[in-house]
Amino acid sequence: MNHRIDDVIALFDGVFSAPYRTCLVSGDDEPLYRPAAHAEDLHRIIFAHGFFASALHEVSHWCIAGERRRQLEDYGYWYEPDGRDAERQREFEQVEIAPQALESLFSEACGRRFHVSVDNLGGPEVDRDAFAARVGARATRYRETGLPQRAEAFRATLEAFYRHGLSREAAIDVGRARLARA
Repeated sequence: MNHRIDDVIALFDGVFSAPYRTCLVSGDDEPLYRPAAHAEDLHRIIFAHGFFASALHEVSHWCIAGERRRQLEDYGYWYEPDGRDAERQREFEQVEIAPQALESLFSEACGRRFHVSVDNLGGPEVDRDAFAARVGARATRYRETGLPQRAEAFRATLEAFYRHGLSREAAIDVGRARLARA
């Protein structure tokens, strides 16, 4: 299966740019969410280095963020770079469980393998398996109880395009229909 970044950008933008004034952008550096500076601008979800997995991950954060947080750069969250101590790593993992669970469901919808990210090179030893189990449990809970509305719309769009072979336009229509259900 061909996973082109242009497709995932077009799918996201097709579903969300009009109703949420938000677009997905390939960046050159670290990922960042940047709210619109002016009413006529779009909010931008900037993902790292054109990586497909980074795009899915950054969209997952956006799907969880509420209206107030979507008005703040990087949703108002703290971020500490690699080299976090054990306490900060635990905090990082706690806030990453839900987004990575959504990312895993997005990856599944695309027919791609998902890998958890502990994102702490140079820090203390991390129990990747325990973190993966917590992410997997949260993904299972999402499957059982349902995803947040925007996450479900994006998951359905990805699945329509990658799993069912619909055109971009038809897959976008699937996502828009999911948004309209609420």
